[in-house]
Amino acid sequence: MAPSGTANGPRLPRLVRSPAARLAAPLCVLVLLVAIDEAAGPSIRIYGLMIAVPALSAVFLGPAAVLVVALATFPCMVLAAKGNNQLGTANFPVTIATAALIGAASVLAARVRGRREDELAQVRWVAGVAQRALLRPLPKRIGRLAIASTYMAADQEAAIGGDLYAAADLGDGRIRVLVGDVQGKGLGAVEIASMLLTAFRRAARKGIPLPALPGYLDRDLREDLTDLAAAPPPQPGRTDPVAAPTAPGYLERFVTAVVVDTAADGAGVTIVNCGHPPPILLHHGKVLPLDAEQPALPLGLGDLTAEDQHVDRHVLAVGDVLLLYTDGVIEARDERGRFYPLTERLAGWSGRPPSELIAALTEDLLRHVGRRLGDDVAIVAVQRVS
Repeated sequence: MAPSGTANGPRLPRLVRSPAARLAAPLCVLVLLVAIDEAAGPSIRIYGLMIAVPALSAVFLGPAAVLVVALATFPCMVLAAKGNNQLGTANFPVTIATAALIGAASVLAARVRGRREDELAQVRWVAGVAQRALLRPLPKRIGRLAIASTYMAADQEAAIGGDLYAAADLGDGRIRVLVGDVQGKGLGAVEIASMLLTAFRRAARKGIPLPALPGYLDRDLREDLTDLAAAPPPQPGRTDPVAAPTAPGYLERFVTAVVVDTAADGAGVTIVNCGHPPPILLHHGKVLPLDAEQPALPLGLGDLTAEDQHVDRHVLAVGDVLLLYTDGVIEARDERGRFYPLTERLAGWSGRPPSELIAALTEDLLRHVGRRLGDDVAIVAVQRVS
């Protein structure tokens, strides 16, 4: 899987990110202020500005480095005050005492910031582990298909959301691929995604046929949602993040999904669409959205429709690529509010293998939104290679 959206921001050069360079920056500012003060003469007093340097350095330096900056501030202030004939004034000791207090507060602030950053790094690490457990990396090759996938979370802190994908080997060369999007966000959406993926893998082991699969997944999902809604609410003051979502909200959740089955010889695909954006077929330079003739309702709402669903059938030639994605792709907007033109961009990438296609798509999508996603994104590309 590709890294989540939180890892796709612009990166600074290694030299700029080094601890030595970051420490040198405030020290150079102090030297520059001393030089400006000396050049300006007694009429302009700049040494008071030096008090702010340790406070500003606490934003990007650790406590030890901030302490070095704070200690370096005192001789610089003395030099500047001497040039301005301020050493013997009654105000100078007050200025030095203020610098000492601000320096101590800056060291403390840097220490608190460092602890918060460590906690955030731990949370992101745990989220990454949860993501890998929930969205198992798809193999690069299953039977006659080459596969590539990626997931990017819009939540900058959590690095995980409610979009999902999975693939299963049905035996006899038949492959089944699922891409879905849970309504809502947060840990509740993650929990529902986990339920659906479990049901999908169980259905593959049982050999549930594709027309009956939406009904099977829907029943399983609604039973789990009913159990969650019946669970006791979290106790007041409880900080367990798993218990944070309110139970009544579970019954209102649903999942849009598209499931694709490939034939044993790879020559054809059957698709059932449950309220999801249509897959796109890349065939000999053409970009063909495969709209459902009779789309089914999203999973979780299946009690409103029939059990078996209509299945669409399409030919998959050698070299064709089928792209499955969530609405985070087509609903992504740039700074002017324009949606991402997926089909237009795909026309320029025809003929690329799945891994290269997804790499180009994700990079172009992030560029379109200014590297800030408004919604989670999951993409799976499969290509018939033989």
